[in-house]
Amino acid sequence: MSAAHLGQVLIPLPVLISMIAAAATLIAGRRPRLQRYIALGALAAVFGVSAALLVVVDRYGTMALQVGGWGPSVPGMGPLGITLVADRLSALMLVVSTIVLLAVVFYAIGQGIRDGDDRQPVSIFLPTYLVLAAGVCNAFLAGDLFNLFVGFEVLLAASFVLLTIGASEERVRAGIAYVMVSMVSSLIFLLGIALVYAATGTLNLAELAVRLDEVPQGTRGALFAVLLVAFGIKAAVFPLSTWLPDSYPTAPAPVTAVFAGLLTKVGVYAIIRAHSLLFPSGGLDPVLLVAALLTMLVGILGAIAQSDIKRLLSFTLVSHIGYMVFGIALSSRLGMSGAIYYVAHHIIVQTTLFLVVGLIERQAGASTLRRLGGLAAASPMLAFVFVVPALNLGGIPPFSGFIGKVALLEAGGANGSVLAWTLVAGSVLTSLLTLYVVVRVWTKAFWRARADAPEGQVSATPVALLDDAEDIAYADRADVGRIPFGMLAPTMALIGVGLILTVAAGPIFGYSERAAEQILDRGNYVSAVIGGQRGDEG
Repeated sequence: MSAAHLGQVLIPLPVLISMIAAAATLIAGRRPRLQRYIALGALAAVFGVSAALLVVVDRYGTMALQVGGWGPSVPGMGPLGITLVADRLSALMLVVSTIVLLAVVFYAIGQGIRDGDDRQPVSIFLPTYLVLAAGVCNAFLAGDLFNLFVGFEVLLAASFVLLTIGASEERVRAGIAYVMVSMVSSLIFLLGIALVYAATGTLNLAELAVRLDEVPQGTRGALFAVLLVAFGIKAAVFPLSTWLPDSYPTAPAPVTAVFAGLLTKVGVYAIIRAHSLLFPSGGLDPVLLVAALLTMLVGILGAIAQSDIKRLLSFTLVSHIGYMVFGIALSSRLGMSGAIYYVAHHIIVQTTLFLVVGLIERQAGASTLRRLGGLAAASPMLAFVFVVPALNLGGIPPFSGFIGKVALLEAGGANGSVLAWTLVAGSVLTSLLTLYVVVRVWTKAFWRARADAPEGQVSATPVALLDDAEDIAYADRADVGRIPFGMLAPTMALIGVGLILTVAAGPIFGYSERAAEQILDRGNYVSAVIGGQRGDEG
């Protein structure tokens, strides 16, 4: 089998496997054990396919599949039907995403998927989760704007169900706000698709890369601005990020973890594609740089003001999106390399930290700093699984967070503009404030005695005297304080993946550089899709 044929066989499998497994788990709704085996097996298979696809595209270049056998191109119209495209960036995103998806579903199974509430409809969790996985994979492989829109909508539908699972008042309220914001983003994206089609007559990304060059500069800038607003909402770029800290913390720990790790990165991925493939002139780069700076600073200042660890991490999530936008807006190979590496790093680390918060809730019964203390003495293992990803997020050398930030700072310095140097300073300040935030969590939740916490006595209060539903749920559990192996093992596995990003930083960053070079060479993508050819041989 030739490499090109092998690539075309592999490309649709991540979406197909996830969707077929979602249907199978739905049918097996009355057999929870079978559901779990199907979900774990399917996601393991998707990871294997994604890893194989990464090796193939890294060696043989960009590959495209015209779904349904419509042919590579129709003169004057471009490709018809659905085009799926895999290059180094999309393959890397698939591999990292499936690692997270597999770890989180293992964690959810270990937790019982209930997060302390027996009334939650757990039979729909795994089918919906697999639909979410299919949407993520479809977004990364989409070769046209409308298929990318479909991927986003699949994510929206699945994420709303996951966000409101259990149907508590708080979750439904947060879910409604989340859906309203997402619908606004989708409507703006749909408007952008209509405008792009009106201006060019196609939605295929490769065709657009050619035809948009013939569109007047002002029109191109307006089209990019519309798409950028839609993608900016999904990526939580300031000032379009206010929805995130109010939505994510209400969900169960596994759901929050996968949302924080993946969903905003799908928006970042879309920004990379639009910026490098469709609108490479850099006309809006100053706007993106300013947005990156504000995203960093506003996000981290919001984190400083929080007392609940979930909300605190949600604000740091927003803040560190700014680093990725910074690298994209520099429009250089080093900047794009740093952004790609930082996306992979942040997916792993942010997911790990939200899983750790789930462990803290199970160990101590709360996630607010006002009630926590003494966790380091009570559970040294819990202290370890927090401190490693926390230092990584803060950018302490030699962790991967430090490596990614150094690459971005170097790219900013190489740019040399006043705005770029301002971003360099803002990046350093944000990194220091991030370190302050995680140290604050450590000193309050792990180091001090729980008796010194302002509300530390809540844990000793009889259940009959508690008013808060969350307090009751945890105070009434017989196994508080024990960490199930099914929750600890995937958390440790993700910590291990984060350390691999550090130990193997040279090869991984080298791959990021090759991915950036491939992205910035639009001819590679265009020839692979329209010409039906392989991309570069590098």
